[in-house]
Amino acid sequence: MPDLLHPNARGYEIWGKAMDPILQPLLTGYRWDSVAIGGGGFVPAVIPTAERGVFYARTDVGGAYRWTGDKWVPLLDWLSEDQTGLLGVDSLAVDPRDASKVYLLAGIAYHNGGRTAILRSRDYGKTFAIADVTGQFKTHGNGAGRNNGERLAVDPAAGNVLYVGTRANGLFRSDDFGATWQRLPGLDVTTTANGAGIAFVIADPASVKDGRAQRLFVGVSRAGTNLFRSDDGGATFRPMDATPDGLMPQRAALDGTGHLYVTFANGAGPHPRGDEKMDRGAIRKYGIDNGGGQDVTPKGPAASYSGISVDRNDPRRLLASTISLYAPQGRNKGDAKGDRLYLSTDGGNTWTDLVARGFDMDRAAVPWVKGHAIHWASTVAFDPFDGKAAWVTSGNGVFRTPNLDAVPATWRFDVKGLEETVPLGLVSRAGAPLVSTIGDYDGFIHADLKQYGRIHEPQMGTTFGLAYAALQPQVLARVGKSVYVTRDGGATWRLARGMNGTKGQLALSADGKTLLHSPEGPKNGSRVTFFSTDDGDTWTAAQGIAGTRPVADPVDAMRFYAYQDGAFLASTDGGRTFNVKAQLPKGGSDLVRAAPGRAGDVWVALKNGGLARSVDGGGNFTVLNGVTYAGAVGFGKAERDGAYPAVYLWGTVDGLRGVWRSTNEGSDWVRINDDAHQYGGPGDGRFVVGDMNVFGRVYMSTAGRGIVYGEIAQ
Repeated sequence: MPDLLHPNARGYEIWGKAMDPILQPLLTGYRWDSVAIGGGGFVPAVIPTAERGVFYARTDVGGAYRWTGDKWVPLLDWLSEDQTGLLGVDSLAVDPRDASKVYLLAGIAYHNGGRTAILRSRDYGKTFAIADVTGQFKTHGNGAGRNNGERLAVDPAAGNVLYVGTRANGLFRSDDFGATWQRLPGLDVTTTANGAGIAFVIADPASVKDGRAQRLFVGVSRAGTNLFRSDDGGATFRPMDATPDGLMPQRAALDGTGHLYVTFANGAGPHPRGDEKMDRGAIRKYGIDNGGGQDVTPKGPAASYSGISVDRNDPRRLLASTISLYAPQGRNKGDAKGDRLYLSTDGGNTWTDLVARGFDMDRAAVPWVKGHAIHWASTVAFDPFDGKAAWVTSGNGVFRTPNLDAVPATWRFDVKGLEETVPLGLVSRAGAPLVSTIGDYDGFIHADLKQYGRIHEPQMGTTFGLAYAALQPQVLARVGKSVYVTRDGGATWRLARGMNGTKGQLALSADGKTLLHSPEGPKNGSRVTFFSTDDGDTWTAAQGIAGTRPVADPVDAMRFYAYQDGAFLASTDGGRTFNVKAQLPKGGSDLVRAAPGRAGDVWVALKNGGLARSVDGGGNFTVLNGVTYAGAVGFGKAERDGAYPAVYLWGTVDGLRGVWRSTNEGSDWVRINDDAHQYGGPGDGRFVVGDMNVFGRVYMSTAGRGIVYGEIAQ
């Protein structure tokens, strides 16, 4: 179907538009940025280009980026809330002759009804046109085989011709720069059992005739017959030489001298699932003219293989990576375990294990990466202009070495500007640093928003819940697979001795003496909320609340609140019992907000039901005029001493969806973001949090783009 244009594009072929950082604050009075964490999420691919120093990266839930020589620049911050899923980039292709022309296959199955699009840019990703292809095929940027690729390819001779291998609908071609697509029936492949479908498409530059490549190679994510070639521009396909038994193709690379290298694994990846163990693989070298395959697998530990790259300046130099292997990466006992990287200088006949030869990691002042390894190494890439330099992607970011030949080679965690985490909780306290919790990597104490924070220790991985005591702000609690409590602002954390269920959400009474925990409930069955008065050592079931998210009153230590299926609940006995105080529309956010320093002043974001407020602890509510949608609400420092806290909203006011601020208790609102800084909305974290130390500063969760914040431009 044709491109859809952004309603503010005023006739230009633009869907999302990056804004000049100098111009943006002039229009809104605000400047937007990311809280510095440093990587944190899976980067399935780094893509070199024909232009020196220009690389692109795609992430599974955090959008796409362009490397500018010393940092990564995000390309998809313009995505609106109804485009959240487009942060999942399932494939990325660059015109081999023009690095400014970049294309993305984007969509996530569980966001926006699985909406899928081809995003098209001709200015290095500064602006994009969008072709919605949902009616023809859907993708899943966070699905099985997202490490495969690339599914999207540009013809090396005809920049208007693109190919895309889909997960469940076969192979498609576009003849108009990705604006419209037609299925190629010559490849009789649609679905695969693992849902990954077509793993990669390659158009061979050596086969150009009549202005376009005639030879295509396609890998399919299944065992058995899974490699195909076309010698007539995709009109017909035939199977290639028998592939390794029980293995599935992952990635492929041409050497320009008549060979195709393909990596294999016994699963789609990037990790084991079901019967796909991801513990066995191979690398094969195929002769294009004779069609025969030769095994060139490195003689190392049994492993799956994924990354493969050929040095543009020397076709006999190859770089390859394992994937989902957990072998020691250091020289000391107890060092982190991850993948192996292999270098060949003779076309795959022999390989050097670069990790075993000598491996050093430069953490680049990102403290949390200590103790973590390069893992899920789905792609490796030579720098086309410097064969000694190379990139490797990882489940926690991306690494680069300037010298593959050095012994030991040093791999730098080059993630400056690349912020891909899933924020799950955030607390701002007067006179104290910001505190966060995130998926995978615990969370941080952020003393300086522009410097990488200090990770919570002990670490436990994904941390779902975070709470603090309003009258004792040095008391905080966090929960994931365990419960930890701190009484010194996060300098030390004590493990709670008891726990009834994991994950879920927490609340701390204003005085820090009572802790409530609503664990993640079973898929079927009742849920329970528990309270503890000894920092989580022992727990008792609360009454009248079925496991929904509790929130503490910031003044009265005996009061807690909750919103449950439209019912507003309140406790006045320290969380022991809850009673229904009011009925509100169903479908709202479960994150009730209590105004700082005010007993009984609670706000509920009701999504399409608007924004409701009570000043008597939930006995009576008023729905604020002018707010037609409220996704999340929060509070920050007041504009002046003694005034009501600033109120921040992700919602719709005057027909516009965005981040809004009110300094008069919601009577009037000012939009403080712009269409270039929407970040796909607050995602599943669903929070907006005002800073309690700086008036006008606000933080917002995202679906995978980290913690973003806006502040008044100086």
